[in-house]
Amino acid sequence: MAKSTKAKKKLSKKEKKQAELANLSPKEIAALKRKAAQAKKKLINVLAVVVACLVFISLPLFLVNPKIGLALGAGIPVMYFSYQYPRTAIWLFLIYMPFSGTIIYQFVGENAIFNLAKDGFFIPACIALVMECKKNKQPIIVNKKILYTLIFLSITAILTLIVVNGMMQFALPLCSTLPRGGKGELCKDGIPLAQGILGLKVLMGYIPLIFCTYYMINNKKDLLRLGRVHLILALICTLLGVYQYYLLDSGACIGTRNEVGDALFKASVEAKCFVGGSVGFTPVQNFIRLPGTFSSPWHWAWFLIANSAITFTVAFGDTSLWWRLGGLLGMVLVFVNSVISGQRIALALVPVVTVILFVLTGQMTNLKRFIPILLGLVLLLGIVISTNPTLIQDRLDSLTGRAEASPPTAFIEEQFHWAFAEQRGPLGRGLGKATNSTRVFGNAALVETFHPKLIYEMGLLGCIAFVAFTTNIVWVTFQIRRSVKTPTIRSYASSLWVFLLIISFNTYWYPLDTDPVAVYYWLFVGLIFKLPEIDKQEQEQIKAAKIEEAQLGLNRKKPKAKITRKAA
Repeated sequence: MAKSTKAKKKLSKKEKKQAELANLSPKEIAALKRKAAQAKKKLINVLAVVVACLVFISLPLFLVNPKIGLALGAGIPVMYFSYQYPRTAIWLFLIYMPFSGTIIYQFVGENAIFNLAKDGFFIPACIALVMECKKNKQPIIVNKKILYTLIFLSITAILTLIVVNGMMQFALPLCSTLPRGGKGELCKDGIPLAQGILGLKVLMGYIPLIFCTYYMINNKKDLLRLGRVHLILALICTLLGVYQYYLLDSGACIGTRNEVGDALFKASVEAKCFVGGSVGFTPVQNFIRLPGTFSSPWHWAWFLIANSAITFTVAFGDTSLWWRLGGLLGMVLVFVNSVISGQRIALALVPVVTVILFVLTGQMTNLKRFIPILLGLVLLLGIVISTNPTLIQDRLDSLTGRAEASPPTAFIEEQFHWAFAEQRGPLGRGLGKATNSTRVFGNAALVETFHPKLIYEMGLLGCIAFVAFTTNIVWVTFQIRRSVKTPTIRSYASSLWVFLLIISFNTYWYPLDTDPVAVYYWLFVGLIFKLPEIDKQEQEQIKAAKIEEAQLGLNRKKPKAKITRKAA
């Protein structure tokens, strides 16, 4: 019986397609065939160019210099493909990012240029989508309610770049010519303008992802696909993270056990293990810092924090039971990795984010779904905890010890005082001057909190501009969250809005400056901006279904016509 019903369902789908084609005119059918032929021809041409680049550019350069050959030979065809297929490129960009650290440190010999590989997908795709929107007369600013604060932030950042970084580049003396090497003064060190441009890219470079996501997601099917793809990425990465810990714990990877002195307490690329980059593993000293699939433990910690929201969203928002169970498994693996990674911030924030999500999304009131998932989560976590209770106690001791030695509130307050004391003008000390990735162009101060970092680089005005922009985003997305009616879409909106709320006002460290949060934040903003349109589509379908059902009901209720016999 089951097989026959499945066959009927498949047959009905074919019949629907045939019915749709039957309703089309010969001209419309010919147009569809012509469009399919053009798409096939375009794909063949693009693949031909990609192969030609690999053969005629990559291979000769690879023979001269393998790193340059690999970078250019792969980079040029990737950028060309991304421009031709922008939506596919954005998907590839999102899939590549969690594995970028593993590719760089495990496969391409720590080639730093591959840090920019993900932008080879993103930038051409973004340009192509902008050109497409201009051609079709579609808006580039997809929600005008954030326009004014975006302009305010852009003007402040560009002013800082031109005035402060430009002045250091062209008007101020070299730091080396000043007493004490110009320490504490505004002076030229390295290439300040290049440092500022890279700092601007780090600060605002992924804001266009709002626009890209808006035009990448078209319906509820795309929305669910996005959540499911990220769940699969989370499951793969967290399982690899568990296996990495197993290799280190079993001795298959040495880690930093054999180091001496301070090296015992520092993550090192030389200690890398199976996936990812820098590893710190000295269990005798209760020192564990695992990078998972990323380049450093810091990036891995924020990947886990972000995925505490993503896995929760799928566990409570997906329409399929199997995907909801997959979300539950993802939540467990994120919890496990937050313990074994050794990153205190992950151990502290993953449970906090999950509790906030339970409360603010209202899932605690949905008892039919909440209780089974909660019981399953507790059961799976209990099994994991029982296998290694000493590890969990060690990580908790490390967390509490750190909090007692350096309370987060006191640390953040100290950073704010320091940032204000370092000011040398209303526009700060220059973009990129406290951004780690810009050190290649000059010295950069180590600032371990986000808003003091903004004050140091752009002054109080720049910090106000950025906070105004993120506050505006939180308010607009909150209004959207309240407006949507379809349960699945409302669940997605609620969960992702909570993540935006937490990250927007978080000042501890700098997640908005680095992967993956610097990507996920703007991705979720664009996704929420699209939800009212998707919700409208779903409500129209529900309305049409109700009308059709009502018509069928009326037809059933109509009395059958009486058959009268003719008189004999």
